[in-house]
Amino acid sequence: MRHLLNTLFVLTEDAYLSLDGENVVISQEKRETGRFPLHTLENIVSFSYAGASPHLMGACGERDVNLCFFTPTGRFLARVSGESRGSVLLRRTQYRLADSQQESAKIARNMIVGKVYNCRWSIERTRRDHGIRVNVETLSAASELLANQLPLIREAEELEVLRGIEGKCAVSYFEALDEMILSNKSEFYFRGRNRRPPLDNVNALLSFAYSLLSHDCAGALSSVGLDPYVGFLHRDRPGRVSLALDLMEELRGVMADRFVLTLINNRVLGGGDFLKR
Repeated sequence: MRHLLNTLFVLTEDAYLSLDGENVVISQEKRETGRFPLHTLENIVSFSYAGASPHLMGACGERDVNLCFFTPTGRFLARVSGESRGSVLLRRTQYRLADSQQESAKIARNMIVGKVYNCRWSIERTRRDHGIRVNVETLSAASELLANQLPLIREAEELEVLRGIEGKCAVSYFEALDEMILSNKSEFYFRGRNRRPPLDNVNALLSFAYSLLSHDCAGALSSVGLDPYVGFLHRDRPGRVSLALDLMEELRGVMADRFVLTLINNRVLGGGDFLKR
């Protein structure tokens, strides 16, 4: 079983990352402000414009430590990738399967089943734990629709059919998402998914969480020798980590969405934590 390590988040805008021996050193204006052993990390996420030293980037690539850069406002910039790992035969098999619409659909439908199942689980959790505070009829209707679509997904043999069912489930799930927000409704409300740019606080949080999740998925795929840019549900597009987006699908509801709901409902974040332009 793989031992899960830590993720280092660097939020200071002018922080510079370097490597000293076996330690990641964070500096501001040539003054050391933090030091962390590299062997205890599996991810480094930097929101600084200052960047990182080539020595640190090389060490992260050699040791499969995912190093990712965002702007201070949370827009994804770049990810450091080391030497390709794993067997070339594994990647050739991946490419052959991706070239076949039929084989791609067989793999993609398992991902969509996981996504719909987990989204329904998230809805049911809110209905169970907060039945007095939410519109139970809205959540029950969304949960029932998702449950009814699961057998159809398992029988789907074409990608377009899968995308149609997935889209229908996503609409129903997002219609129920606002009911799952229990605190500070004046600042945190959900009227539908929007992005690039997100137009409200909840969509900003969702986009940010999805960016972090896609970075983790891409790094995990690269570490086992798969090509994160060649997917099955998400087809090829220059610069898009399609297989990472595929892998994300069943993790969105239980990791990204549930994480965002926890931050809001537990009042970890407030309206003052957002900069609107």
